[in-house]
Amino acid sequence: MRKLLLPFCLLILIFIISCNPKEQNQTNEIETKDIDKKDSIIAVEVDSAQIPKSILYHGNLKKAIQWKDEVGENLVILSESGYHRNEKFKHEFDDSADFELFAYHFSLDKNNLQIWKMYDFVADCPVDIEAEFYSQFPIITDLDKNGIAEVWIMYKVGCHGDVSPVNLKLIMYEGNKKYAMRGENQVKVGANEYIGGEYKLDKSFDSAPNIFKDYAIQLWKKNVYKN
Repeated sequence: MRKLLLPFCLLILIFIISCNPKEQNQTNEIETKDIDKKDSIIAVEVDSAQIPKSILYHGNLKKAIQWKDEVGENLVILSESGYHRNEKFKHEFDDSADFELFAYHFSLDKNNLQIWKMYDFVADCPVDIEAEFYSQFPIITDLDKNGIAEVWIMYKVGCHGDVSPVNLKLIMYEGNKKYAMRGENQVKVGANEYIGGEYKLDKSFDSAPNIFKDYAIQLWKKNVYKN
């Protein structure tokens, strides 16, 4: 009887040992999924009716994005003046035009406190103005997984009467910390010939996580050439 009992006990022990790693793996998978879900930031586009009336911004609404992170509820607004003539600028030409771009970040949990404002413009342009936010921006990320969103904005500004590059800028904020990448867009001037596309990273990227720089270069390469 003892001879039969010993192999049976060994079989039970082997079965228990073989089951435990599987159960542990399942637990780890569940925990990993929960962490990924916690670290992800979901941003949604809102329309003008969903923007609190106490929030003031210049220009015409281009896009508004809202999200929640470790800081709280956030709202970023992109707006443009369109072609107009702003008398605050000095005008050399009677038929010239101006174009202004605005971006704002508000904290909705802190009485709609303005965290930062970005402003750029083309002034006194007597020929063609190229000024616009790229439509897929702002992009909201959390690349360093610290629970605080990074806000990416890309736009071009220029005044020219020919086929030539204009200023292209990629701006990123994490909180009120600004990172910038500046250069020119790329244009096609022949069958297989392009000009422009160069860029320079601000020194702020030197002390930033490498993933910020890598993602900035990725965004630049993806958007530097637009027909």
